[in-house]
Amino acid sequence: MNFIQQPWPWYVSGPMIAFIMFLLIMIGKNFGMSSNLRTLCTICGAGKSTDFFKFDWKAQKWNLIVVLGAIIGGFIASNFLMINQAVNINPATVENLQTLGFQSAGTAYLPTELFETSVFTNLKGIFLLAIGGLLVGFGARYAGGCTSGHAISGLSNLQVPSLIAVIGFFIGGLVMIHLIFPLIF
Repeated sequence: MNFIQQPWPWYVSGPMIAFIMFLLIMIGKNFGMSSNLRTLCTICGAGKSTDFFKFDWKAQKWNLIVVLGAIIGGFIASNFLMINQAVNINPATVENLQTLGFQSAGTAYLPTELFETSVFTNLKGIFLLAIGGLLVGFGARYAGGCTSGHAISGLSNLQVPSLIAVIGFFIGGLVMIHLIFPLIF
């Protein structure tokens, strides 16, 4: 059952994000998701073997609540607030993706060829997930934060390193989709 018949407009969701960022700045906190992996590893005892994980994780408890909220919000949005499961994309893009083997393009929210459980039985799928995960993890650590941390929190704090990181994210995305992605598929 869908309670909302259309997505929230930018003029509602944008100010809500800005308000949350304002509150975080006022209390001296930075938003980002990748730092939570470090916190979770520390909670599980990784600090016993690596100095990187030796820090006061209790000071980051508030950020773990953000993760929990993202999980709960994603569940609510996908089960109660979505009109349909398809993304409205350009027909030329759908055709291009279908020539690359993504038959679900334009009919599913995520390409089932990449995101269904059968990807774990395919050696190529497991390899791509592992390499992608390592690159994302390395990139987030090397950049000092993830895309959400730099693009939302860092830019709202007018941090030049975050601007450089966001420009790098966009360049990396363009290189991936136009040069590397066609070679993989």
